[in-house]
Amino acid sequence: MSEPNPVTPAPRFWRSVRARMLVIALLPALILLPLVLASTVKNWIDRFDEVLTAKVASELTIAHQHLAGLLSRRGADIEALGQSAAFVAVGDAPGALDAFLEERRAALGLDFLYFLDQNGALHTAPSGGRIPDATRWPVVAAALAGRAQVGIDIFDAAALENLSPDLARRAQLPLVDTRAAVPTDRTEETRGMVVHAAAPARGGALVGGTLLNRNLAFIDEINTLVYPVGRLTDGEQGTATIFLDDVRISTNVRLFEDVRALGTRVSAAVRARVLDEGQVWLDRAFVVNDWYVSAYEPIVDTFGTRVGMLYVGFLESPFKEAERQTLIEIAVTLMLVLAISVPILLRWAKGIFAPLERMNAAIEKVEKGDLGARTGLASAQDEIGRVATHLDNLLDQLQERDRALRDWNEELEARVKDRTRDLEDANRQIEATTRQLIVSEKLASIGEITAGVAHEINNPLAVIQGNLDVVREDLGARADPLRTEFTLIQEQIQAIHILVSKLLHFARPEEYADSGSGNDPDAVIRDTMPLVQHLLSKARVEVELDLDAGVVVAMNHTELQQVLINLMVNAVQAMPEGGRLTVRTRRQEATERPMVCIAVSDTGTGMAPDVLGRIFDPFFTTKRSEGTGLGLSISRNLVTRGGGTITADSAPGHGTRFEILLPAVATGGQAL
Repeated sequence: MSEPNPVTPAPRFWRSVRARMLVIALLPALILLPLVLASTVKNWIDRFDEVLTAKVASELTIAHQHLAGLLSRRGADIEALGQSAAFVAVGDAPGALDAFLEERRAALGLDFLYFLDQNGALHTAPSGGRIPDATRWPVVAAALAGRAQVGIDIFDAAALENLSPDLARRAQLPLVDTRAAVPTDRTEETRGMVVHAAAPARGGALVGGTLLNRNLAFIDEINTLVYPVGRLTDGEQGTATIFLDDVRISTNVRLFEDVRALGTRVSAAVRARVLDEGQVWLDRAFVVNDWYVSAYEPIVDTFGTRVGMLYVGFLESPFKEAERQTLIEIAVTLMLVLAISVPILLRWAKGIFAPLERMNAAIEKVEKGDLGARTGLASAQDEIGRVATHLDNLLDQLQERDRALRDWNEELEARVKDRTRDLEDANRQIEATTRQLIVSEKLASIGEITAGVAHEINNPLAVIQGNLDVVREDLGARADPLRTEFTLIQEQIQAIHILVSKLLHFARPEEYADSGSGNDPDAVIRDTMPLVQHLLSKARVEVELDLDAGVVVAMNHTELQQVLINLMVNAVQAMPEGGRLTVRTRRQEATERPMVCIAVSDTGTGMAPDVLGRIFDPFFTTKRSEGTGLGLSISRNLVTRGGGTITADSAPGHGTRFEILLPAVATGGQAL
């Protein structure tokens, strides 16, 4: 009897078609997709961190340039002062040079300014300062050798005390116990970091400096330049700091809400990298009480020693929070995609036409403008699935190229706007320069015409004078009854001669240059009145002169006359219905040096505050086509060049008062 055929056992589940379908459907969704997504997210986080590092590196460059600009400006200020005529002209009278240095120190915003002459004598501002062995500083030695130099130097407490007790107090900072800093036994920082500049002058050295300790205005200025409004998003905080060694001496980092972290110290890791090794730090760092994306660079003094650090950075937590939120959103999105796609993929595995429908739907979405549309058929393993995958790849490339084109388009538009703005600025500058040249040509032409008219008047005037003398001589005693008439004729001829001389003086000031001994402002005003008398009479304007200066000023006669004529003409134009023009001069002794005040006031229409604030701007005028807008601007430049100031006070309906303050000088032209 034959044996029965063996029964073929049922295939195990993992070898069944269903298991393979499940593996084909679920493997990409549950394993490959999370791996790819994890790799993508990691790469994105790395790129994001690189962008933050590049951002803080560019901000450190801005801060470095601003600090270098401060050094350059301070060096230029000292060099210009040392070469100025005013400094050279300061006399040897006791205290004169000290007073001049104090005045220029305050004007330049310096914390100290001193002059070491070729004999070793020292003049300081603030006065009373002492600088033992000043030549030990490289900048001073360079100046004495004939070269201007500027740099950063560290002054100890004794040096600051010698210069000014106030500088020593400003530099003193109690040290605050700071987490992650190098341990120290010190309790306070008494040294000062100084912008130190020196230039050769009068055979010696002119030296000035600015203390950076507690210089909050400068550090806030750096912070504003590096982090302007709109550069950081909500919740981000930009900071800047100057370190002396590892101590914050000027910072906008907050220890508490309203307390700056002055006296706190940098972390040990940053100190080792920047101060000890001299490298730039571009990484996250712990700053006082939180983590910041930070950039540090060493500050080197004039001896070539690393003495401090320049820092900029911004709070890291907002970016970390953004990363965390993004990862949560990606994880939630992934879970939602898996929860939705897995059942769909299992269902699609049962049919063959579903992939085609998905591809068709994706193409329709792309045609409607949704470039992010995809087939979602990554798990399909047959020919249709491969076609779907290729289609998704093509759509990815299409979307990426579209994004790149949009970015390029935006960049091109931004560049076009920048170039257009540059061209508009250049056109405005050309237009302003052209207008100024036209005005200059007109003024030159007016001067030539005025000089020509004056000379033409002089010729018949000389004939009249000669004939009058002949008539008097011929008549002899018979002219006595007509003496009054002859006297009137002679006086009028003299008045015309004086007026012609003043016109020539105004039209050709270079031929009537001052001798340098100073000008009596009262006399200049009296000389000016005949030049505007016709305007005053025509406008029915009364004139009140109250002249009591009693001293002379160093301002050029013609330039002062030009300023006065401009102010008087403006006053007449402000009183179309007539009024009163008052000109007063007084000597003022309340200031550090004697001054002369010249006040020109009218009873005209006055000016609104917005107009008053712009009257000294070039080309600003309220007379439209009748004015150039240069009169008051030129007047202010002339007064400033004469060492004085000009101000205006006005209100609608209450007239206008211009006040000129000029330094009084002795008859020889020296300051009183």
